[in-house]
Amino acid sequence: MESTTIWLLTLGGLSAVILFDLILAVLRRNKETTMTEAGIWTVVYVTAALVFGYFLPNWTTDPNAQKEFYAGWLTEYALSVDNIFVFVIILSRLQVEKTKQQLVLLLGIIIALVLRGGFIAAGSAILEKFSWAFFIFGAFLIFTAYRLLTEHGGDEEWKEDRLVTFLRKKGASTFTIALISLGFTDLIFALDSIPAIFGITRDPYIVVCANIFALMGLRQLYFLLQGLLERLVFLSKGLSFILAFIGLKMIIEAFHGIGIHEITLPHITIEASLGVILLTLIVTAIASLTATRKDGSEIV
Repeated sequence: MESTTIWLLTLGGLSAVILFDLILAVLRRNKETTMTEAGIWTVVYVTAALVFGYFLPNWTTDPNAQKEFYAGWLTEYALSVDNIFVFVIILSRLQVEKTKQQLVLLLGIIIALVLRGGFIAAGSAILEKFSWAFFIFGAFLIFTAYRLLTEHGGDEEWKEDRLVTFLRKKGASTFTIALISLGFTDLIFALDSIPAIFGITRDPYIVVCANIFALMGLRQLYFLLQGLLERLVFLSKGLSFILAFIGLKMIIEAFHGIGIHEITLPHITIEASLGVILLTLIVTAIASLTATRKDGSEIV
């Protein structure tokens, strides 16, 4: 268990980075983010996550902390890419100016971080007190995996909900509507991602840090992937497999946790989990890029 000092130092450092990003977004609110700029910042944030994970064993006593962080961060980051599909649709349908997109994205992400903090605290308390909740979380992830595998995404599926209609009637600006829509959308996505990371680790410190690192660079990743999203045709299938795998892992751990030994179930190590997640993402990316042309059309 990490000390209060470690918690304060970590959250203070990450908050400073987010504040810097916010100031940068405000100063550049009237400028369009280029692919080069987005690429550089994406590399910076990914490197920061890798470095954090590398030094993580220096201030935690958990021997699996580093592997759990990397597995959790990869899962959350991959799910965040799926979020970007919806973000692109929302911002394009609401016709948010490109010069304003980076600010609304960052503010929406900050709102999402605060809301996810509440989800994490609630999830941690539930799992700590009721080990059988792993059955519910695991079943929910498997259901989500099935839903993700069978649904067909697309621009035609997004439509203004009652909240957006209500805000428009009240005279809210497009910027405000987009901001609330992004925050609410990410909150919905958290219903999948938070149980997923609890299937990898039950350490709230790692859960919080993995979520923050996954969301911190989401603004830059949005601009970097805008032109590539159409080519990631197998992303939903890859994410579906990852969620189903973690859901199954949670159910197996639930059986072990309540002391049922009549059923012989394997113990899935964190090394195996990290390997499955990483391999799935690599195969998904390669298969998607191989199967599509640069314009996103399918190669026959």
